[in-house]
Amino acid sequence: MALMDAEFAVIFLFQIVVGALGNFLLFCRYTSFLDLRGYRSKSTDLILRHLTLTNSLVILSRGIPETMAAFELRYFLNDFGCKVVFFVHRVSRGVSIGTTCLLSVFQAITISPWNSRWAALKGKAPKYIGPSNILCWIMNIMLNIMVPVYMTDKRNNTNTSKTMDFRYCTSALHDKDTDLLYMVLVSSHDVLCLGLITWASGSMVSTLYKHKQRVQHIYRTKVSPRSSSEIRATRSILLLVTPFVSFHTLSSIITMYFSIFRKTSWWLINTSALINACFPTACPFVLLSQDHCVSRLFSVCTGRNTQFPHLIRKIETVWFALRSAA
Repeated sequence: MALMDAEFAVIFLFQIVVGALGNFLLFCRYTSFLDLRGYRSKSTDLILRHLTLTNSLVILSRGIPETMAAFELRYFLNDFGCKVVFFVHRVSRGVSIGTTCLLSVFQAITISPWNSRWAALKGKAPKYIGPSNILCWIMNIMLNIMVPVYMTDKRNNTNTSKTMDFRYCTSALHDKDTDLLYMVLVSSHDVLCLGLITWASGSMVSTLYKHKQRVQHIYRTKVSPRSSSEIRATRSILLLVTPFVSFHTLSSIITMYFSIFRKTSWWLINTSALINACFPTACPFVLLSQDHCVSRLFSVCTGRNTQFPHLIRKIETVWFALRSAA
């Protein structure tokens, strides 16, 4: 095995392990398993649980085959396996983008002022979360319905001049105009979602900035080294949106390159797979780092919580007193 293949295999394995762990922790957090103080379910929890599922599918459906291919295993998938793996990956990737878009738009509506045009949607928006998730799945299944038709395994494909080689599977090439039109149709979903995410994030940053300006006199009376809640919220939004838009834009460019030039290279395939898994791997840790309950739990586990040591000392005092009395 070549050194470059070994390096890619290690990176893919790292993404699989870290990404699966992060999404599992995020799923547990928003199903209230990790909250020791009790937790009231929020409307966004359903979106976040759904996001963990789609992120995990993106990581596993592309990471595992790419890892095996990096270890020079070429024929581990049959025809049915190639169709399923690529179909699941394309659908879950599209649903992941759509779910993130739904989360951004929902948060923008939630924090919008009551005198804005979105005020009427504040009470209605939670009712549409479940149907929106289902619609996202249906739409992406329909958009990628041709993926199983195009994909096949390498053993049953002998005409290499009319296929694109993905190392362990191949994709059949049809009329160039037809393939390009189909690619534009699929990419339009990504462009729309990325545009809505950018708009929603900009709207939230603008709302937080205006709110900060209105309450500026309150912060001036405070003597605190900590940044305001608006600044922290803005930082969280930018921290989540900037890599999301960057990674998916690069991924879309590479996918369009495959469709336009109708050829592949092993390093570009590996790069595309790494980029596709970057955000699903990092996303849960970004969300968990901004969660106050998780931060408090981490502070307790690392000894940074100032109340926990006092509680331990009180327990030890009572225990020694009971032992002395005995």
